[in-house]
Amino acid sequence: MAPVPSGVLGAVDPTSDRAVFRQIADQLREAIDRGRFKEGSKLPSEAELVEHFGVSRMTVRNSIGVLQGEGLISAEHGKGVFVRPRPPVRRLASDRFARRHRDQGKSAFIVEADAAGSRPEVDSLEVKEEKPSRDISARLGSPRKVLARRRRYLLDGRPVEFAVSYLPLDLARGTRIAEPNPGPGGIYARLEEAGHRLDHFDEEVRARMPSPGEAKMLRLASGVPVIHLVRTAYDTEGRAVEVCDTVMAADAYVLAYQLPAT
Repeated sequence: MAPVPSGVLGAVDPTSDRAVFRQIADQLREAIDRGRFKEGSKLPSEAELVEHFGVSRMTVRNSIGVLQGEGLISAEHGKGVFVRPRPPVRRLASDRFARRHRDQGKSAFIVEADAAGSRPEVDSLEVKEEKPSRDISARLGSPRKVLARRRRYLLDGRPVEFAVSYLPLDLARGTRIAEPNPGPGGIYARLEEAGHRLDHFDEEVRARMPSPGEAKMLRLASGVPVIHLVRTAYDTEGRAVEVCDTVMAADAYVLAYQLPAT
């Protein structure tokens, strides 16, 4: 058993009022934040931490549990405990829906994946007509039915986002929007081809813990929250032409904004 490298971790303070397992968690967290344990690297084993700090195995496990609950580390059965990667994708709100991307045949997700140097995928695709919820109906002007497009987004094989787009049937039925693959530039390009030039988007963002179904869909580690974003797209006539309800793995994204100074 190799000792913990000198200078990486300190010692616990037996005179402190702070519980020993929390002191150990604090030291491990600081070592991660300072880059002593880099993204994807393996933490010292339970036995190595027991030896270094002179504590019981249960105390070490409680410390590891704290960091797992914070989403900083993940345990792989039979392999050890590893530092989780930092968010790979910058979601720049002021750029992701720029018309130039649609003109190039790229959807917002593909633009962001390219910027991150990642391989984008879409699966779990479902397209169907359905009755909208009261909230979606109110946002779209109270249609009786909508076209719903459900899909999951992956980067390099890892699920990072699940989204549902709702569109009025008079805009979507019988068009490529109702097909599994709406074509280059996605549904926004098809809406603009049909004469609904996009004017602006309203977004509502909140953070919360995932439901069991969301945690399974996005393969979230314990303690990792989600970003819940609802976006409404408006055309130049002021009509709401789409509502997109999106749940994102919070450890996969950085939400970036450019705001004008007034």
